[in-house]
Amino acid sequence: MRQEKYIIPKDAVIGYHYLVFIPSTYKKSKKTNWPLIVFLHGAFERGNNLDDVTRNALPKLAVKEEFPFIIVAPQCPLGNHWNPDQIIEITDNVINDYCINESQIYLTGLSMGGYATWQTACRYPAKYAAIIPICGGGNASQAFKLKNLPVWAFHGEKDNVIPVQQSVDMVEAVNNAGGNAKLTVYPHAFHDSWTETFENNEIYDWLLSHKNEI
Repeated sequence: MRQEKYIIPKDAVIGYHYLVFIPSTYKKSKKTNWPLIVFLHGAFERGNNLDDVTRNALPKLAVKEEFPFIIVAPQCPLGNHWNPDQIIEITDNVINDYCINESQIYLTGLSMGGYATWQTACRYPAKYAAIIPICGGGNASQAFKLKNLPVWAFHGEKDNVIPVQQSVDMVEAVNNAGGNAKLTVYPHAFHDSWTETFENNEIYDWLLSHKNEI
């Protein structure tokens, strides 16, 4: 593994350690601020070995490829679930430590991290400029809080772990509240709807096209 591709900060946020992927052209300067993507892994990457975070999806790609943004990929402790308040604290740590464009902060996650993406965005809808929840679900009664947040969800139609209907329900609830959510369903995919998603450059262009007013 190319260790130089990411940084492991020395501090932790209430037991959460995380990786930070930095573009090779990054320079700490007040003149240049970078977009930030917060990535939340699934249940099988929990633990205390940060290498596990790079087994799938965006962190796996970021070890080998260059992206035009900073990526933070925390690791959830074994036996725990993502806590939205801690995700926000990690996000704020990275904002304080790096030159981040606070109008371009994005949130994505898969499976357990897909649930956390919906949950965190519902609790802190103004924090992120856009979100991509993958094969997750949420509380549809809270989806109205996302009516001003661009959402692009992904799910496999044959998912036998988390039914696709959970994404359908959330996207419909956002749009019924007057929001701007869309859903891509892969007709032949099972639970792994993240590989195809993160290998699609269109999602990165879509994320970067959205900015918050700050």
